Amino acid sequence: MARVLYDLCGIDEGLRFSPYCWRVRYALAHKRLDFETRAWHFTDKAALAFADYDKVPVLVDGETTVTDSYAILRYLDDAYPEGPLLGEGVAEARARFFKHYAERALQPAIMQTIVMDLLNAIAPRDRDYFRETREKRFGRTLEEFHSPAKGLAKLDAALEPLRGCLNDADFIDGQSPAAADYLVFGAFMWARVVSSADLVSNADPVYGWVERMLDLHDGLGRKAMRVTDIEGAYR
Repeated sequence: MARVLYDLCGIDEGLRFSPYCWRVRYALAHKRLDFETRAWHFTDKAALAFADYDKVPVLVDGETTVTDSYAILRYLDDAYPEGPLLGEGVAEARARFFKHYAERALQPAIMQTIVMDLLNAIAPRDRDYFRETREKRFGRTLEEFHSPAKGLAKLDAALEPLRGCLNDADFIDGQSPAAADYLVFGAFMWARVVSSADLVSNADPVYGWVERMLDLHDGLGRKAMRVTDIEGAYR
C-alpha cells in the first residue's frame, strides 16, 4: 500500500499551503520515501474520520496512521532510522524548541502579514469556515487583524535568533538540513504559496537559507504551485 499524505489544498487542488503539511513533505523527501498526496479541504472533516482527527497532516503508511506534523516526524525516525530528522535526547529537545519558535513567534507575525492573501487562496467552499474560526481566535475581523506593516515588524524582530544561527552555518541543523529546518521552513512555504509578500530582504541571511531550502530535494519547494501561478486568482 502506498504512503498517503492528506494535505490541505486551496482554490486549485494543486495549491498546497499548510505549513504543517510542508514540514511532512520535506521530511518524507529527506527520508527518500515515496508518497502520494490526497487533497483535503478545511470543511471535509468526514474524510479524516478514519484517523479520529479533524485536521491535516495525516499520514497513512501501510497499516499505520499518524496525525500531527511533529508526531509524524517522530514516527518517520522510528520506522525509517536512516537519515535521522529529530535525533534523540538533546537533539530532539532542540528540534522541539524550533517547533514552538515557528508556531508561536514566526507564524503569528506571518499570519498578520498575509491573512487576506491567504483568504483569497482558500477554496471558496472553505472561506466561511476559515473566517469564522480565525475571527473567533483573533477576537476581531480578518480585515482588522490584517496589518502587513505590524506583521513584518514583528517578524523582523522574531527572526533575530535565526539570523544568528544562520551566520554560523548554512542550515539551522548545521551543514545539512534536518527537522529544525523543516519545522521552521513550513511557515515560509505557507507564505510563499499563498502570497507574493516579501518577508525578508535579499541581504538577510534568512533569505539565503530560504533559497537553499527551496532548492532542496530536487527543488521540492521551488516547484510548488503558487497562487500567483493561477490565472485570475491573485489580486
